[in-house]
Amino acid sequence: MSPKGCSQGRVSLAARSAASIPIWIVALAMALGLAACGAPPAPKEVVRPVQLAQVTVGATGSAAVFAGEVKPRHETDLGFRIGGKIIARTVDVGARVKKGHVLARLDPSDVGLQAEAAKAQVAATETEFRFAQAEYQRYQNLHNEKFISASALDAKRNALDANRAKFEQAKANLAVSQNQASYAALVANEDGVVTAVNAEPGQVVTAGQSVVRIAREEEREVAISVPENRIGEVKNAGTLVVALWAQPGKQYRGRVREVSPAVDPTTRTFQVKVGLTKTPVAMRLGATVTGTIQLGSAPLIEVPASALTEASGRPAVWVVDPTSQTVALRNIDVARYEPSSVVVSQGLEAGEIVVTAGVHALRPGQKVRLLGATS
Repeated sequence: MSPKGCSQGRVSLAARSAASIPIWIVALAMALGLAACGAPPAPKEVVRPVQLAQVTVGATGSAAVFAGEVKPRHETDLGFRIGGKIIARTVDVGARVKKGHVLARLDPSDVGLQAEAAKAQVAATETEFRFAQAEYQRYQNLHNEKFISASALDAKRNALDANRAKFEQAKANLAVSQNQASYAALVANEDGVVTAVNAEPGQVVTAGQSVVRIAREEEREVAISVPENRIGEVKNAGTLVVALWAQPGKQYRGRVREVSPAVDPTTRTFQVKVGLTKTPVAMRLGATVTGTIQLGSAPLIEVPASALTEASGRPAVWVVDPTSQTVALRNIDVARYEPSSVVVSQGLEAGEIVVTAGVHALRPGQKVRLLGATS
């Protein structure tokens, strides 16, 4: 009965009591009416169906695999020490060269003419120096005979010193010009293999511009790309097991030699260079390899990724009390994220039950039941 109906009933009974109905009957009717108008019963608590999973200890260790390629430890870009027009290139990519091998040549016309001009300048300054030297000897004899003053002799000495300096300068310029003439030929400074060619015959290059890149073959390394969330694990591991993609059965030991201080802006990964203690012949430059590291030997607790939620800005999961069938929100520490699961380092114990579906529709202390169960 609604409150409005209760009020109307009380008014009606009061009106009748004013008439001929005995007072005790009126009182009994009013008591019964008030009992019928009491507060409605509390709604029954909804038991929410969820999916559950029991926490178990996973494997005692796992591995991370990264793709990479074989690169030379030492690689050098070679270019001419002077500018000019390339008239010949004697090597292509993949060519193996020895130290002193001619890789390319420039047009020698200009540097040859400069060398000839420097040689003529040496001859001219030498003639002036010899004449100044003879003049000084004659003036010195005249000074000894008291025919000229000391100041006249000093003037000839100064002229001799100036011509000597000009002669030395001309010889130095000749040496530079002769060196530049030899720079018209680009030679290999060490044994290696050509990995890149950056200029063609007929092209005009400047001094220092890269023409050929040579890599030394005796020492190689592996360059791998590591995601941001794994770079710390690679640094701590120190050593990796390297295997050729074409020959996965053959494995070689390597050590982390260098870690890039900055992330690649395109791939958002860090480049890690791994030095090899032994370089097999089959591990050619540019070959695809895999680098594997062991991530640890401590027992791991792994839960489905769908169980993860958030509480106070930290990762959390809903833990089920098996006695009361209620849930409680608990913060956890995540060791790492896998594609379909989460590895937990702290916050859960083996045997506990967590909610894996329906985590966003729960509240602390709420009763739950397994999805599909009738009670």
